[in-house]
Amino acid sequence: MKAVVIHPPHDLRVEDHTPEAPGPGQVAVRIRAGGICGSDLHYYRHGGFGTVRVKEPMILGHEVAGEVVAAAADVAGLKVGDRVAVNPSRPCGRCRYCAEGLFNHCEAMRFYGSAMPFPHVQGAFRETLVCEAAQCEIGPPDIPFEELALCEPLSVVLHAIGRAGSPAGLRVLVTGCGPIGALAVAVLKHGGAAEIVATDVVEEPLTLARRLGATQTIDVATAPEALAAHAAGKGRFDLLVECSGNGEAIKAALPTLRPRARMVQLGIAGGEVPLPLNLVVAKEITLLGSFRFHEEFATAARLIGSGEIDLKPLLTRTYPVEEAITAFELAGNRREAMKVHLAF
Repeated sequence: MKAVVIHPPHDLRVEDHTPEAPGPGQVAVRIRAGGICGSDLHYYRHGGFGTVRVKEPMILGHEVAGEVVAAAADVAGLKVGDRVAVNPSRPCGRCRYCAEGLFNHCEAMRFYGSAMPFPHVQGAFRETLVCEAAQCEIGPPDIPFEELALCEPLSVVLHAIGRAGSPAGLRVLVTGCGPIGALAVAVLKHGGAAEIVATDVVEEPLTLARRLGATQTIDVATAPEALAAHAAGKGRFDLLVECSGNGEAIKAALPTLRPRARMVQLGIAGGEVPLPLNLVVAKEITLLGSFRFHEEFATAARLIGSGEIDLKPLLTRTYPVEEAITAFELAGNRREAMKVHLAF
């Protein structure tokens, strides 16, 4: 079977790997769509992010959907032909954090396509993926696989917004409108936010943010004063969803938050980022980190499958796996792409 494997930076190969057979409790999923994530791009461009480095060949990918092609005899609730999104998160269920219900902080987490542990956890960009049946969420029989593959990034955003509480009636600022920021706009709109202001340094993602529900967009590269205007009177935003990981974006956003506002940090930088603690203290801002997800995956599958959240505007293009390098290059172009998928 074909698999997309990263070696050193920019050395991306489509290789043949031996397929596995499903064991007890497992299914084989023929992957039909795999979304290229920011972490995949970091591995491709830089060999990792922060202190995480690729130290051995690793199959990339964790945003996937496909069709069940085989199932172990003891599997119930799934059948051959079902369209499924595959949850890439595999907590052990036994460590102290799993016992506390903090499954996304599992000490023995096996998350597809991750170089955090060594040996690395091989990813899901392969023609056939054998996984636990419990990892699969069934979608409608006619849903495009690319839409179903968005369950993973939507889960990330659902978890982040959940950390801050209900956005209903709130004035919200979203900084950074890549795929995660765009999804944040969609989730906030669905959650009843009264106002959603989205910022970026490129106009094209902001156009999409408006389609997804942003009430105002600001290109801070050309009009930084438009954001600064929101800082009057000690600020006006109740919630900041920070998706850029950029220190300058955080520095510009904090003055626009009202006293006792909340800030959810989703964006990750390549290194350390300074934080204006004087503003955090003086305004009594609640700072919340957000990392991956757990139970939100099932919610994401329901929202996408029912059409309750329409994410089709995020879909840019799908390439055959043989053109993986072309797909990765497009995915890294913020002016031309939002979500690029591989077809296996």
